[in-house]
Amino acid sequence: MTLFNDKELATLLRAFEALHRTTGITGHRIEGEPVIAQGFRADARVEIEANGQRYPYLAEIKRVDRFATLRDIKAQYALQGQGEQPLLVAPRITTETAEKCRELDLQFIDATGNAYLHGPGLYVLVKGQRPIEGEELQLTGKEGKRAGTATHLRVVFGLLCKPELLNAPYRNIVQAAGVALGTIGWVFFDLNGRGITTGGKGKGDRVMLERQKLIQEWATNYPIKLRPKLNPRRFRAPKADWWKDVDITRYGAQWGAEPAAEKLTGYLRPHALTIYLHKQQGQKNLTKLVAENRLRPDVKGDIEILDAFWDFDDERPMPETVPPLLAYADLLATLDPRNLEAAKLIHDQYLASPEAQA
Repeated sequence: MTLFNDKELATLLRAFEALHRTTGITGHRIEGEPVIAQGFRADARVEIEANGQRYPYLAEIKRVDRFATLRDIKAQYALQGQGEQPLLVAPRITTETAEKCRELDLQFIDATGNAYLHGPGLYVLVKGQRPIEGEELQLTGKEGKRAGTATHLRVVFGLLCKPELLNAPYRNIVQAAGVALGTIGWVFFDLNGRGITTGGKGKGDRVMLERQKLIQEWATNYPIKLRPKLNPRRFRAPKADWWKDVDITRYGAQWGAEPAAEKLTGYLRPHALTIYLHKQQGQKNLTKLVAENRLRPDVKGDIEILDAFWDFDDERPMPETVPPLLAYADLLATLDPRNLEAAKLIHDQYLASPEAQA
């Protein structure tokens, strides 16, 4: 008797259909919920058939709304999968999640036709496929759907970084977050409805009740739902240590992720550089940054430049690092163990209390 439920089966079968539609490759379910190790079951044992060959997998059928899910699947099957290859099967894998799967070497298929598969005589990479009109594929859970829009994340970032905005006039939040005025009320309506904040009916009476929950929620949603919209560009420099003596604020920019961690904690020696460029004279400053430091475009470069999405009054003169919350979220998203350690240090030193963040 199998415990394989109808929803998981439907996702798997739709993923097989979509795989065949986009690649001509077929998939088959062999067994539902096979026991792999004591106390551990896969969702299904499946086979992918391509070029006359069969490729066996253990299917993990999951909705993916955070990069940490990918790391957990890899770790779980490395520990308990007894050498058998895991296959992530999801309703939908975004382009950003597909890239992270490829980086982690986690093979996947989804119900829209995206796929990453490889083996002897097999290599498939399809990304960017979207649901067919009329299909309702759930990408995130109910909580993620409420809290995960890009504009919502911009406002919440401001509230977490600058607690005084919680009871500030809406126009102040608009300035800090770069969103439309009408957005603010809906964000507070959502936060109150979920018990994260309370009050708001009188002047100065709104209170943050679940700050740590909101921090973790923001850090989870940011890499997938806001970061990809920040016009990421990659470059490479002629020397690895070029950045050490650079005053990045001269270019209207701030260090993020690894260089921010090094400067905030002294713990991490950066291997990759993240820069957030503010919009005021943004193109002029980018040209100047690239020219003066002899950076050259490279899609696989270790320097990433993104558009900044906040504007805080007290960041003038501009500090050389982004707010700790942003550095924390970027470090977590890499899934690199050394970056996870640095993220924990940032959290403990800067995010554990409102006073530390401010």
